[in-house]
Amino acid sequence: MKKYFYLLMVAFVIASCAESKTVTVTVTNPTSFDRNNEMVEVSMSEVSNKLKLADTAQVVVLNVDGQQVPYQITSDEKLIFQADVKASGVATYAIQPGTPEVFGVKACGKQYPERVDDVAWENDLIAFRTYGPALQATGEKAYGYDVWVKCCTTDPVVEARYAMELNPVTEARMDSLKKVDPKAADALRKATSYHFDHGNGFDCYNVGPTLGAGATALLQNDSIIYPYCYKTQEILDNGPLRFTVKLVYNPLTVKGDPSVVESRIITLDVGSHMNKAVVSYSNLKEVIPVATGIVLHEPNGQIVTDAKNGYITYVDPTDNANNNNGKIFVGAAFPAAVKEAKTVLFSDKEKVERKADGHILAISDYEPGSDYTYYWGAAWSKADIKDAADWNKYVAAFAQKVRNPLTVTIK
Repeated sequence: MKKYFYLLMVAFVIASCAESKTVTVTVTNPTSFDRNNEMVEVSMSEVSNKLKLADTAQVVVLNVDGQQVPYQITSDEKLIFQADVKASGVATYAIQPGTPEVFGVKACGKQYPERVDDVAWENDLIAFRTYGPALQATGEKAYGYDVWVKCCTTDPVVEARYAMELNPVTEARMDSLKKVDPKAADALRKATSYHFDHGNGFDCYNVGPTLGAGATALLQNDSIIYPYCYKTQEILDNGPLRFTVKLVYNPLTVKGDPSVVESRIITLDVGSHMNKAVVSYSNLKEVIPVATGIVLHEPNGQIVTDAKNGYITYVDPTDNANNNNGKIFVGAAFPAAVKEAKTVLFSDKEKVERKADGHILAISDYEPGSDYTYYWGAAWSKADIKDAADWNKYVAAFAQKVRNPLTVTIK
């Protein structure tokens, strides 16, 4: 009888080991430089199946020291977390059932119908916005992406900036002050506007009727078919580590066809200066050039166009270089081959209309029915990236990362 119970216990232990309560994630770095704070993704359904999780069960992600790592379950059922992997190295992480610690939201955004339907989003490093149908209805022409610089905090700031700018009590007080004390009214405007730095950054980037900080457009006879504001928006992920929004635009007329519709999915992860953009066009009948553009606010600025290595950069003087606003670094990186990267200056007439000097364009071919994927973003000289050399190094390395992604396996 004792032998029977002993054998039964051994069988129980073996069965328990077979049903492991840990999923091991192995992350391999194929490049010769360190990959720090880089987002990795694993299938949440695969994790659940391996751990035999109940529908309501929670998990924790642990690093090699057994410390919890912040994670997020995305709208497409991916478990994402940031990994650190040495050059040509391997790092392992464990996923186990457990109660996760509470970590602060670092990537988030929303639509602001009270501010002509802006969609604005941010992470711990930088903030962006794009424009909606209410702005288009006014006739104001703003086509591309806007940059809101940020420093001195990793917490969200955009919500507070909008609240400050749109406070009706402040606006009424400002209107009253204008009549009796214009200087005081101007001081109040500066104190309550996101166009002035209150210690954590502000809006000092000009977009207008251009591609702004990295929007994409089709080309016809070397001319840009500018998209206007989005028609519909849907926020898919909203923190703590990733923000994702889907934007659908009004139909464009391309080669006489008025039914071409653009869709974009934009993703910003914590710790990155770069958004991922996945762009597609429905109803196109043939291959057509597509261009990612960065607006130029000076004709002879600091520009890098490197089609071979898949990136472009520009140093923007900000909307008022005399106000000691620093510099805004703008760039884009491409996982697929770039056909051509170049500077295209506006005609004298366009310079007046668009209040800019031209674009840097990275041009590729768009295949009907495909996704065009690239990355675009910005940094500020008063924050973590101080000069053009550092920004060029960052974007060049980023291009190599997206062309040589981390390898992720789970078991």
